[in-house]
Amino acid sequence: MLNKKDELILNMLQKNSKYSSREISGKTGIPITTVHNRIKRMEQEGVIKSYSVSVDKEKIGRAVTAYVHIAVTYTKADGTKLSQEEIARNIRKMPEVEECAIVTGTSDIIIKVSATSINDLHNLVINRLREIDGVLSTLTSIVLKNIES
Repeated sequence: MLNKKDELILNMLQKNSKYSSREISGKTGIPITTVHNRIKRMEQEGVIKSYSVSVDKEKIGRAVTAYVHIAVTYTKADGTKLSQEEIARNIRKMPEVEECAIVTGTSDIIIKVSATSINDLHNLVINRLREIDGVLSTLTSIVLKNIES
């Protein structure tokens, strides 16, 4: 169970995973040894699974972001059965897919993708995603603007 100090440390690391224990200590008032020990404990317990980098997609040529809602069918054309998780795992293998979630509601799976252009997004959805076994239909929403926290 996390306490307030753990939550403060996690919030700092989520803002910038490069913060050192010293920087976190200075910004939160938590002693540096406590920060260091709590980070190590949270890593060992699996609370902190990894450290990541936030990339400016425009600077790497992937300025178009979209969410694709996917309806699935559990039967391949040859009649063999598919599971929802198997379909999701096949979709997740696509390099443009940043997130993939099995959900409830009108969609079965929702993915977040990034593309170099609208044409690239079109190709991704129409020519590649819809060709994956089990993908029945898609509904794509293009992100106009991300609101940062």
